[in-house]
Amino acid sequence: MADHIKILKSNGTWTVRAGGAVLAETRNALELREGDHDAVIYIPRSDIAMAFLDKTDKTTHCPHKGDAHYFSVVTKSRTLENVAWSYENPSEDVAEIKGHLAFYQLPEVAVEQI
Repeated sequence: MADHIKILKSNGTWTVRAGGAVLAETRNALELREGDHDAVIYIPRSDIAMAFLDKTDKTTHCPHKGDAHYFSVVTKSRTLENVAWSYENPSEDVAEIKGHLAFYQLPEVAVEQI
């Protein structure tokens, strides 16, 4: 694994809320720490209400993690474009995040430990 990336099981319960709806709740979140960046919480896909998410055409590439595929969240009043991402086939060094999604922390999207 790249020395600057660490993946840990995150303690407690995590939720993701957008547009007044709870999109996810889990006790199985992973915390990815990369260098001096803020930790990113990855939620298992099985604990996310995927009916609220639409996969988009956007992709980005990380040399350490692989190709990220993005999702928009559809709320009752609008679509929040490309606010979540997933590494569908992550590099072997970060294989634990396969099957998980991460969400940008935005005014319209709250990722919270409860």
